[in-house]
Amino acid sequence: MTFVATCIETTARWLDVSYKEVYQRMKRVGLIERYIIPHYETLHTESRENLAQGLVECLEKTVESSFLLIYLTRIAQITIR
Repeated sequence: MTFVATCIETTARWLDVSYKEVYQRMKRVGLIERYIIPHYETLHTESRENLAQGLVECLEKTVESSFLLIYLTRIAQITIR
């Protein structure tokens, strides 16, 4: 869990937001359980700068995908009616 905390704090500094906000975002999209923990061996070899950049990109792509999925689901529901 120490590495997860490092990821959260580093990303928070990179985004200039609180670590609590970053934790909530990561938790909401499953980034900790589905990406950080399973890929620990690879991620912990990265510099903090590269780690932060990669996590921000992952977070943005995951959030975009989530919004797209919600949008497509709503469109499908409207079309079915």
